[in-house]
Amino acid sequence: MRKTMKSWIAVGCAAAAFSAAGCGTTSQNTGQVQPQDPTQNCQGPDGRYTIGMSQANLAEPYRVRMDEDIRKAAEKVPQFEEVKFLDAAKDNSQQVSDVESLMTQQVDLLMISPNEAAPLTEVVKKAYNEGIPVVLLDRKVEGDAYTTFVGSDNTEIGRQAGQFFAQQLLPDGGKIVQIKGLSGSTPAAEREAGFKQGIEGSNIEIIDTVDGEWERSVGQQQMDALLKAHPQIDAVYSQNDPMAEGAYLAAEAAGRVQDMEFVGIDGLPIESGGIKAVEQGRLAATFVYPTGGQEAVEAAKKLLVDCEQVPKQQTLPTQLVTQQNAAEVYQRLNQN
Repeated sequence: MRKTMKSWIAVGCAAAAFSAAGCGTTSQNTGQVQPQDPTQNCQGPDGRYTIGMSQANLAEPYRVRMDEDIRKAAEKVPQFEEVKFLDAAKDNSQQVSDVESLMTQQVDLLMISPNEAAPLTEVVKKAYNEGIPVVLLDRKVEGDAYTTFVGSDNTEIGRQAGQFFAQQLLPDGGKIVQIKGLSGSTPAAEREAGFKQGIEGSNIEIIDTVDGEWERSVGQQQMDALLKAHPQIDAVYSQNDPMAEGAYLAAEAAGRVQDMEFVGIDGLPIESGGIKAVEQGRLAATFVYPTGGQEAVEAAKKLLVDCEQVPKQQTLPTQLVTQQNAAEVYQRLNQN
């Protein structure tokens, strides 16, 4: 089904021959972003389409849920014959290869949740410049060579988390540690920046920051080292729930779990997710971070079936979850 950009570039060159720098030169050589009509692959309701989904990893429950949400939503669109899922397993080179493979298979639209921003930027730009609509989920790349980004405002989530610490969890101040996600991923930087804004002016001190790579086991290992290095830790700000749970286990094993509070992000409405951890008292709070899977499929349908444009940025809502509302939020999210 997919059409390439060659015909569009040829028309542009014929109409503006004096602009020789843009004609006969690939975007890979110039580094420029080619203009794109993101609906050019649209064949309407009679079309049949294949979507490629490149996932950063499936070690995180959040990403497993994202793929499930995409699969379920795509099954409701009869024109979507297949979604090809690939798992990069936290390997940037593998994900670049995965995206190139999907391009070779001439998928009609790409969904990508980048492992890290910089290493995926060029291959995403290459796909976009070849006329393939690109839907980014959760994590961004550098620049704007993509069709639409679907995800929550990670800076705002971090800010809200900081405000929760400053206003409710530690209003008199305290010493906390931060467990970041993978350092090269955009949510890690944004959630840290927002958090620092949220605690600004308080007496909260971040005494140490470590990289937990978004994984529970790594978070547990890092927290074990933090506990040995710091005799006083009043609370843990973890950039996702699995790392927060790992930190909780490390503190429990060290006999210090009663001395501190744990806050995460994701709020997956599953038995092993953060909302249940809040309800059961292991986490003081989490923040709902929608996977964007359903919204990504809706964007794909607009582009490929309805021949409609989509916004460049699609910001999804978040919500603070505490013991007061955990049961209600869990029930509501599982009704959707």
